[in-house]
Amino acid sequence: MMTTERNDRPNLLIVPGLGGSGAEHWQQLWHNDNSNSIIINQSDWDKPILKDWLDNLNQTIESLTQPTLLIGHSLGSILITIWANQHYNDNIIGALIVAPADVDSAEHTPDIIRDFAPIPLQKLKFPSLVITSTNDPYVSVERATFFSEKWGSDFVSIGLRGHINTLSNLGQWDEGKELLSSFINKLKSN
Repeated sequence: MMTTERNDRPNLLIVPGLGGSGAEHWQQLWHNDNSNSIIINQSDWDKPILKDWLDNLNQTIESLTQPTLLIGHSLGSILITIWANQHYNDNIIGALIVAPADVDSAEHTPDIIRDFAPIPLQKLKFPSLVITSTNDPYVSVERATFFSEKWGSDFVSIGLRGHINTLSNLGQWDEGKELLSSFINKLKSN
């Protein structure tokens, strides 16, 4: 079980993607199990408007007072990179970027999220880990690898796990928790 009751663990700011993270999504389950987490709540999960989503994320980040790790999924991952390209906050110590949706690709993502294009390709100002699967319908492994290189991120492909969402039947996603723990340990050692 992932809890961050201990003072040596950072807080988590969970950033869901299109449609939000429902009750069975690993992001929601991690939030439920972690008293030191916040989950972003957008006003409209099904009709994302970049300015609104970005303003909401930035306001939440500006209110932080403790070291915090961003945990993005899909469109939420891309939102994190857009935020990082335009803003900075000392409390953000890293990001877990899971299944980044290729908003630049009409082949991989719906037009409703094209407002989030183009994907920023600048190096992130904080450490990050990109996690993808080999059969994600919303991003190819090649593109996820390319993003990871541009962002200066560590990279992990976890095999055939689809979009690493509720449909992937991951439950608590223990493998993700292990990757998160390893990432946090790496941050502490640097």
